[in-house]
Amino acid sequence: MIRTRVGYAGGTSISPTYKQMEDHTECLEIDFDQTIISFEKIVRHFWDSHNPNRGTYKGRQYLSIFLYRNEEQKQALLDVKKTLEYTSNKMIETEIVPFKVFTIAEDRHQKYYLKRYHHAMEQLYSYFTTHDTFNDSTLAARLNSFVKGYGSLSGLTIEMKDWELDKVQRERLSELIRKIRW
Repeated sequence: MIRTRVGYAGGTSISPTYKQMEDHTECLEIDFDQTIISFEKIVRHFWDSHNPNRGTYKGRQYLSIFLYRNEEQKQALLDVKKTLEYTSNKMIETEIVPFKVFTIAEDRHQKYYLKRYHHAMEQLYSYFTTHDTFNDSTLAARLNSFVKGYGSLSGLTIEMKDWELDKVQRERLSELIRKIRW
């Protein structure tokens, strides 16, 4: 299963919110299957998809930060960072710190790009029984990425073959994706 959630991490304050983040940074938490995608590939995508040298633009809220969960992840981060710095001839200023606590952001921030497609959301909510099952689904994570411009619906349909779904579930999801007007 692959799941993404946005929230706040990297700080010390208790119960941060979007309006009162204090010393936390907006973050994306990714649960991933290492047999499908490697940690190193995620790290490379992270650094390829944003500016890691924007300093403390608007304080810590939008800081480039990567929180690792173990020494193996820390070493992989440092190795990829070193390689990218060497090949680009630029320093990467991303803060690399141990993971401590992640506070899930308010529901309106989850799957932010996908929620701009109201017709799609109506169709998706009819499939999922709760907001949590929707937010925690691999499908919602991948569709949010798709509407932001990463990947294609045909690629998503092929990718679904690797998900832990039975034939009926896979067919229902494929049909759901086909009938949404994008």
